[in-house]
Amino acid sequence: MTDMASLMEDRAAAKVISGNLHTPVDWDSPKIARTIKKRYAAERRFKIYGLSAIAIALMALVVLGYSIVSKGYSAFFQTYVQLEIHFDPAEIDPDGTGDPAVIGRANFDGLVKEALRNRFPDVTDRRERRDLYDIVSGGASYDLRQRVLDNPSLIGQTRKVWLISGDDFDMLNKGYISADTDEGDRRLNDQELGWYDALTAEGAVEKQFHTRFFTNGDSREPELAGIWGAAVGSFYTLIVTLLLSFPIGVLAAIYLEEFAPKNRFTTIVEVNINNLAAVPSIVFGLLGLEVYLNVMHLPRSAPVVGGLTLALMTLPTIIIASRAAIKAVPPSIRQAALGLGASPVQTVTHHVLPLAMPGILTGTIIGMAQALGETAPLLMIGMVAFIVDVPGGALDPATVLPVQIYLWADSPERAFVEKTSAAIMVLLGFLILMNGLAVYLRKKFERKW
Repeated sequence: MTDMASLMEDRAAAKVISGNLHTPVDWDSPKIARTIKKRYAAERRFKIYGLSAIAIALMALVVLGYSIVSKGYSAFFQTYVQLEIHFDPAEIDPDGTGDPAVIGRANFDGLVKEALRNRFPDVTDRRERRDLYDIVSGGASYDLRQRVLDNPSLIGQTRKVWLISGDDFDMLNKGYISADTDEGDRRLNDQELGWYDALTAEGAVEKQFHTRFFTNGDSREPELAGIWGAAVGSFYTLIVTLLLSFPIGVLAAIYLEEFAPKNRFTTIVEVNINNLAAVPSIVFGLLGLEVYLNVMHLPRSAPVVGGLTLALMTLPTIIIASRAAIKAVPPSIRQAALGLGASPVQTVTHHVLPLAMPGILTGTIIGMAQALGETAPLLMIGMVAFIVDVPGGALDPATVLPVQIYLWADSPERAFVEKTSAAIMVLLGFLILMNGLAVYLRKKFERKW
């Protein structure tokens, strides 16, 4: 059918070119045959170019996704080492009172080191013992403390306990450190590899799901670092951004589209709103640095400042999307409401705005997704600080997921490489979820006129 339609168009064009619609055209002439052949060839080339562009884009997406997933999936698992711990009552609770304050001050790190010395009694050199202690993470002592606080009956017993390993030991177990590499070119020496082989032969080394990655804040130790603090900081930042940008953006769009007079001033405002949508995000960071920190003296590295800065960046996107959604409502809706006696404000709030809301929500969600992935403006206002504690509110020091990724990517430890890729996977998951929600709302509530 398509070829037949194209042929009919070619014949009509040939008749027009001939200058006389009643003059017969010689369809078998070489000139017309060459013209039709060139046209069909151009159409085929155009289709090939389009399919090639789509294929290249999909290949790039697959390569990017594979690179991120292959480097980051291992961060969701952590190596643990099983040691025989003697919960010495003389060390943990010398008075035998069971007082949590006394137990909390006990030297659990000494219990871990003692267990390692008992497991490898031939290690007597001071430097070798330091290497031996690195098998287990420094955070293992906190796990033991919490275990005893939750179950004081452990005091006086000897138990086999799984303890989180150090980052180098974890990298060795995951295959990122090769035993075939020369000793001078790897972080673990041959003696440490021997300890690993001995523990592995006993079944005392295994990988477990790494819940700390989702429940901990940042840490200098890769095996203890998590994204929860950054995720909570992102949540507070986006809440502040939404509470400011959504009502202001929607009200501005309603005024410009429904009530503002068409004059030079409103034209200038509309042009500047469109220009602001294309301004680099770091410019908004500079504005936030000057206004919110230097003039208003708001707390540095707080989600409220990040939200205020990102609200400035998100406003143009919400205004443009809201204006497009409002403009898409047919004029007959307004005319019918006004004809029935509704005021202009009632027409907008009762009829136009509800019908435009799906488009407004879609634009808002896309703007918030863009804000979630921003780093540059937040770096300018100081949200690049090393924050260990999980923020308890919008005024507490915090960081956000993109900045956390930036910090981990700049860390020298090999274990932070997988943490960086895993955090990117989590961030991409949030972005895909938000964009999927926008598409769902558009499809569910969209009205076709």
